[in-house]
Amino acid sequence: MTSDDIASCIDHTVLAPQSRHDAFVEACRYAAEIRCASVCICPFFVPEAARLLAGSGVAVCTVIGFPHGTHATEAKVAEAKLAMAEGATELDMVVNVSKVKDHDWDYVERDIKAVCEAVHDAGRLLKVIFECCFLDDAEKIELCRICTRVGVDFVKTSTGYGTGGATVADVRLMKANVGPSVRVKAAGGIHSAAELLALREAGADRFGCSRTKEILAGLPR
Repeated sequence: MTSDDIASCIDHTVLAPQSRHDAFVEACRYAAEIRCASVCICPFFVPEAARLLAGSGVAVCTVIGFPHGTHATEAKVAEAKLAMAEGATELDMVVNVSKVKDHDWDYVERDIKAVCEAVHDAGRLLKVIFECCFLDDAEKIELCRICTRVGVDFVKTSTGYGTGGATVADVRLMKANVGPSVRVKAAGGIHSAAELLALREAGADRFGCSRTKEILAGLPR
């Protein structure tokens, strides 16, 4: 795999709450330069990102219910609709981890389905973040089944703000338990080309990376 091949699978990410305006602008410039799949930025920056990336072929991605997922479902839907109205074409939504831990699967499915319907009605993509570091394997598998039933576009390992990030074991588990139409995004703590390639081998189709430059430096052009 060349650096260009891998760049096309990366959501170049700036989500740290202390990030300054210049960091978001530079993320858009760099993502357009290397032709990333998307730039994933905080919701308030979506309108400017949409302007900066217009015509670049790079998608505007933002987060919903981030980082804990415990927002009311109605708030998540409203947040998603606003983000899309402002130019976001991909949305990464955090599941309600509290409800997952309670095994309130009806609530969890309704929560995901409500956002998914709003996103798909607008012709956009939805990625659902599990925050795997807080879940056991049975919970991850049940989430995979729910996401397959609902018809989300991607399941995603992590926010990057939990106690752990993407692992090969979690990517393999998720890939094995989603339907053929659901892809896997690995995110959180990817530091090197070797780590990214191991996650790709395990079944990840997309990668959330804040260290994109360092990762691509370890790959041939």
